[in-house]
Amino acid sequence: MSEIPQKKVSLEGKVIAITGANRGIGLGIADCCMANGALAVYSIDIGETGEDFKLVSERYPGKLHAITADVTKEANVTAAVDKIVSEAGALHGMVVNAGRTKHKPALDFTTEEIDQLWNINASKVGPIQCACKLTWTQLYGSFYCARVAARAFIKQGVKGSIVFTASMASYRPNKRVPSAPYGASKAGVKNMTHTLAMEWAQYGIRVNSVSPGLVKTAMTYWVEQQPDWEQQLKYYGGIPRLAEIEELGGAYVYLLSDAASYTTSIDIPVNGVIGIC
Repeated sequence: MSEIPQKKVSLEGKVIAITGANRGIGLGIADCCMANGALAVYSIDIGETGEDFKLVSERYPGKLHAITADVTKEANVTAAVDKIVSEAGALHGMVVNAGRTKHKPALDFTTEEIDQLWNINASKVGPIQCACKLTWTQLYGSFYCARVAARAFIKQGVKGSIVFTASMASYRPNKRVPSAPYGASKAGVKNMTHTLAMEWAQYGIRVNSVSPGLVKTAMTYWVEQQPDWEQQLKYYGGIPRLAEIEELGGAYVYLLSDAASYTTSIDIPVNGVIGIC
């Protein structure tokens, strides 16, 4: 990047990695990145690609790629990033997006369900022995992905950008469909954003996050189960609908671009419903 600040928000020539981009929000972010000029986008995901991935890939021939990896294992993430750099010649941005959600009262969560939420993609770890250990395991995947990306940036001499997907649930609970474990894990992601931004600024690495509100994906399955949901949305105020996945992309594209060269340690809420996450 030149010393002159960029006036145009563009990802032209950039190689971007996105965890959990085989579907849902991650795939929508990938679509927006390529629409804004990204040279290549790599999905790092433990799952299979589907029809939606194929359709997006066909719109951008040769630009969208998938690498199978468990993001809670640092060695796996390292191998994936090494493959990206080897194939594409560089890595300029990492979107740490992989995750899952489940909504129910705190007293009803099973140990297995908490383990799945806090380990990201249900990585197979041993039995949780204490609350302290459980608190730390929630952020393994996010931390490993960010650290692997940072090491790659430093090795390349690239002033890279890392963007976490946090959540409006990290700001406040959803009264109708609460999830204490999910909100806690995303609050941890936001805190990690600030700390890593402080540590890695010396390398020219920027670290930020985006907090989506209610987005129309398979993860918001519970919305249709609420008989009066439309009335609830109107009651809370703002824009009374769920966001389309593509409406999140602009925040990620900005933070990944050189137009955000002086932006680090911030969270961008993307939420049209004022009184609910």
